[in-house]
Amino acid sequence: MKPPSGQGIRLAYLLLNLASLCRPTPLWKDRDSLMQQEKARQTGGNLVLSRQEQQLSTKLVSLKKKEVATAIATGQFPPSMHFFRAKGLIDQSTVFSILKRMPKGAVLHLHDYAILSVDWLVYNATYLPDCYICFTHTGTVRFHFSKPHPPHPVPAQCSQWVLLETYRKQLRNVTEFDHSLLRNLTLVTDAPELAYPSQTLIWKRFEEVFLIASGLICYAPVFKAYFYQGLLELYEDNIQYVEIRAILPPVGDEDEGHSLWDLKDALTIPYSLGVNLPYFFHAGETDWQGTSVDNNVLDALLLNTSRIGHGLALIKHPVAKSLSLKKDIPVEVCPISNQVLLLVADLRIHPAADLMAEGHPIVISPDDPPIFGAKGISYDFYEVFMAIGGMNADLRTLKQLALNSIKYSAMLPDEKAKAKEVWQKKWDQFVADLSDSFLKDL
Repeated sequence: MKPPSGQGIRLAYLLLNLASLCRPTPLWKDRDSLMQQEKARQTGGNLVLSRQEQQLSTKLVSLKKKEVATAIATGQFPPSMHFFRAKGLIDQSTVFSILKRMPKGAVLHLHDYAILSVDWLVYNATYLPDCYICFTHTGTVRFHFSKPHPPHPVPAQCSQWVLLETYRKQLRNVTEFDHSLLRNLTLVTDAPELAYPSQTLIWKRFEEVFLIASGLICYAPVFKAYFYQGLLELYEDNIQYVEIRAILPPVGDEDEGHSLWDLKDALTIPYSLGVNLPYFFHAGETDWQGTSVDNNVLDALLLNTSRIGHGLALIKHPVAKSLSLKKDIPVEVCPISNQVLLLVADLRIHPAADLMAEGHPIVISPDDPPIFGAKGISYDFYEVFMAIGGMNADLRTLKQLALNSIKYSAMLPDEKAKAKEVWQKKWDQFVADLSDSFLKDL
């Protein structure tokens, strides 16, 4: 058989090129449909807004795009920055000012010794009579209320107890001393990367803050006033309901503790007695994959948890994620906590972004706001709206998150109905007031 001539080769090449021109073109006509399908699946995607809500949503998204454009130009996008550096920028945000006014429903993940700004503890609790202080060898403090003098021995690594009222009288600069007490009660620092170079170190400091605060908060007169002021601060952030988690020391860093599997025998005792306890487990607050702690997300679901606290590891477990969706078990997302405790540096890539894109049930929570230098939950909502939810997050997203917080609370059905009714009135007023203010600006 003769080999093909040069002319034959050129003809074959021409035919191949012509064939490529006959291939079907990309199905661009399906692009809009596919994008709409994605939008419908995301958090709040199926909510139908009123005309006034839709107008407000358009304005809010426009403000977000403007802030993002500024961030791109300046290289300073708050959710991609450490919160200690970003907070000042967030405070100046128009979007944030709107979110502060928004009725946010319920806070479902908040610890009892971290519900109120630490300023109140320093400038009120530490000025009460019979408040003693001791100084540790590591530069921190402990507090104790006692009458007469506190009993010995003093806490480990601590100096002798000194009456704080007497100590302040000996100081030249009481203001600076009080500022040092504020620093003892938060993690806030100008250089977080230098102060907390590892999760181990920041967790050690984080847990110590609770020990310091407990010496003040556990005093009955302070305890009562602390919770009243804390609830007032949450109310001022437009929160209508709160579920507070009691701390059981040394419960803390999930990676350092026992897994749920280790504790299964104790945790299943109620079932053997015919009691169905409504568990609310922290689970998956870890970056490690394939560890016993990493499996907590699955074990929490098997133990019939009502919600999953943090749940960063959930997206690494497709079976657990599918099960949580099937059982309608939400994840309590605490973005600022996750960032400060070195689990997620840039909140644009927070695991909850995946959950929100799929419409997985979630609720937004602040975890321990005063320790992070925040108040209430508005800062966390800002991070979610600006970054975790992406540019597609709009008023429907915010509305769904607020509704979720009531739906997935521990309230009884009739209490949820009443809470939703109260929230709806506040929401309608929020939309009306904001719409009026926008019209005045035009």
